[in-house]
Amino acid sequence: MTKPRVLFYVQYLQGVGHLVRALQIARAMAEAGLEVDLVSGGVPVPGLDAGDARFHQLTPIKCRDGDFSDLTGADGRPLDGTFKNFRRDELLSLFARRRPDAVIIEAFPFGRRQMRFELLPLLEMAQSASPGPLLICSLRDILQVSAKPGRVAETLDMIGRFFDHVLVHGDPSFAALGETFGGADEISDKIHYTGLVTGSPRSVEVSRGQSDGEVLVSAGGGGTQSEILLAAAVAARPLSGARDRPWRLLAGPNLPQDEFAKLEALAPGGVTLERNRDDFAALLAGCAVSVSQAGYNTVTDLLRCGCRSVVVPYCARGETEQLYRARRLGEMGLARVVEEAELGPETLASAIDAVLEAPPPEPAGIDLQGAGKSASLVSAWLRG
Repeated sequence: MTKPRVLFYVQYLQGVGHLVRALQIARAMAEAGLEVDLVSGGVPVPGLDAGDARFHQLTPIKCRDGDFSDLTGADGRPLDGTFKNFRRDELLSLFARRRPDAVIIEAFPFGRRQMRFELLPLLEMAQSASPGPLLICSLRDILQVSAKPGRVAETLDMIGRFFDHVLVHGDPSFAALGETFGGADEISDKIHYTGLVTGSPRSVEVSRGQSDGEVLVSAGGGGTQSEILLAAAVAARPLSGARDRPWRLLAGPNLPQDEFAKLEALAPGGVTLERNRDDFAALLAGCAVSVSQAGYNTVTDLLRCGCRSVVVPYCARGETEQLYRARRLGEMGLARVVEEAELGPETLASAIDAVLEAPPPEPAGIDLQGAGKSASLVSAWLRG
């Protein structure tokens, strides 16, 4: 019997969190017996594991200096009409070859509006196909709040015109979509909460306690001004009661080499500086305290591992998503929050000491089965 086919599109522009979440869902769908084509439009990331899903790399697009409106190719040149037409044709050709039974688009139309030049033609081609595939949006729970007039109405119009379902990768007991998207009630019949998408809990359990009770400072992909957090952590160490513990700094693959070299020069004995680690969840499970930003994937790992945490949400360029998530963690007693404007060696050391003296957090039943539940929902719709 032919397996139902899914085409899953994801475009990341800076941090790799969107791609990591999509990979986790794609692997779960493949394990559920679906034939999955995961299509990435961002800069290639070495060593990613798509499991039994097929991975397709489009000609890459990124943003310049954290400005999501300033798109370039991998070589840093601005996109022109020829480039956009080439990318569009790459995507449409893949759709025509694979003839999927479902198309999942990550973020759009709630985000990634910069990619309309290829996503609207894809949606129109899908709608004109016979039989037409299911059209599904894959969405994180907390969105960037937009002050632009008409943005909510535009998004609702797109959902109404094209999409059958909206998978919200969150637990409404932690954050409901309506808290950051004002039109959620109008599409409530299409919204399905999956729980938060996390990795496998087995990797945490088998390695728990193996990282020496260290202070673990992580910077995600290494973009978004993460060097400020890492430098503050180095300066905070001698001020903290945890100064005699080992400290490990994970700078991320996207931190520029000159910034990495500066941190290497600053780091004293007892501080290990690395780019990234494949066993990040295991390190979290065994650390004394985690210090990080508050991106979706990092926070889901914190909740899964149950470690003491200090979070410093990224807020530059008017970003609100991490700040909202961090404050919710603080309200629920799941992390200590140091806001970016307050970050300094003294405030960070004080926060680390405070969480070390507190009992470990309890995630209070937050649903962390988002990858598996996403796969179950899509599988049921396709086999229904």
